[in-house]
Amino acid sequence: MWYEIEGADVVFRIKAVPASSKNVISGVHDDALKIKIKAPAVEGAANKELVKFLSKTFKVAKSDIRFIGGETSKQKRLKLPLNGYVREFIENMKESS
Repeated sequence: MWYEIEGADVVFRIKAVPASSKNVISGVHDDALKIKIKAPAVEGAANKELVKFLSKTFKVAKSDIRFIGGETSKQKRLKLPLNGYVREFIENMKESS
């Protein structure tokens, strides 16, 4: 499963694709949320861009998004608050798969 709900939070399994042409969520692939990020995977730039992108997409503070695994890997696990935007996104992704 590409997400796990843990109380008031959600943990996303993410496959990050750095150095892409734009920041975009491109769907669920291999049981992970595939997210393309503009920034290159150099000195944490892609991770910072990923957090910024998720923060804007789900209307949560950047400080509320935490890496719980894979910070130096393309396969990542991030925890963020489970708000209405996140719930709606999960429902839409389930419907489209």
